[in-house]
Amino acid sequence: MLGRPGTALPELCTGLADAVIRLDSRASTRSYRAIVDRLAHADQPELDAALTPLIPALEQVALGNGGLLATLVAGLIEQGADPSPVLPVLADRLATGLELAAQFGVLADKLGDRVAAPASADDYRDLRERVAQAAGGLTVEEAGEITQAWFTVKDWIPALLLPLQQKPARQALPQRERLMAATAAMVPHSDDAAWLHGLLEVLDDEPLLVLHRPTQQAYDLTISGVGDNFQLHTLLAATLIGAPARGLLPGTPPDPSWVAAATEGELSPPEPIHGQFYLADATGETIWNEGRPADIPLLGDHRVVVLDPPPYERSWNIGRTYPLMKPEVTLNRVLPAAEAVQWAGRVAPAS
Repeated sequence: MLGRPGTALPELCTGLADAVIRLDSRASTRSYRAIVDRLAHADQPELDAALTPLIPALEQVALGNGGLLATLVAGLIEQGADPSPVLPVLADRLATGLELAAQFGVLADKLGDRVAAPASADDYRDLRERVAQAAGGLTVEEAGEITQAWFTVKDWIPALLLPLQQKPARQALPQRERLMAATAAMVPHSDDAAWLHGLLEVLDDEPLLVLHRPTQQAYDLTISGVGDNFQLHTLLAATLIGAPARGLLPGTPPDPSWVAAATEGELSPPEPIHGQFYLADATGETIWNEGRPADIPLLGDHRVVVLDPPPYERSWNIGRTYPLMKPEVTLNRVLPAAEAVQWAGRVAPAS
């Protein structure tokens, strides 16, 4: 029955899960290939039903043996499968893996030169012993766990990187605080962890108060899915520059190709994106484009962005950090003049 023409993804995924749990590598490989072959023919309901049968295997497979399974999960999600059934198990396995791997990262200096992945069982046993000795208190089994995690947790990260570029998945993600702490501990050791950490910091349905100091106009906005302040900069200009009769700001709106790069178009526009403001927070500190909206401090229950004229020209080439994440910047209302003046009085003067 395995891989016969017309066999649906849920059945194939059930077979793969059984093979993974039995540690049957041959059957796992056959099932994996059959699933890949079936993907091109699967409709949306079939894709949505494909992930649930994999949950038992995701729960039980050793972290070091689960890279192929995690990669398949990422591929199914990329093809359009609803990630919600696997979010709890992915969050738990990845948090555990990152916590273990971070312990290895702390010990790396004690292990001498850059540690290469073991090429044989003997290499692995030798490294495991060295880790146990360097840690001074770990059992050999515990040392083995953190060693496996160090070399294999990166294979699991894409299984969350893909779904977390979708707003419903970010809102439904369990164990967010644990994941953030575990990912932050791995950021010094892993570029992949840094990408995941950035997604975990993405704000959704977040109130944003924007004050344009030269005109003393203020705006109440809501943002979601903005990956960094380069992107925020472009989207604020696209949202707020417009007809003065509508209460919008004077100036030249950003080029449509810049806006496309910051939303759903090509990441790099034909010409560099130019900054149109200098961004500061309510305390007068610079809001660096390299940062994220989550870095902007709260003033009461709003994050506040103050727009001043740019003191120098600045440009960048990439419109957004996460290609599949759709941003939302909604202008809720233009504040009345009296309310805008009140906000202006609460922020620090221009530096």
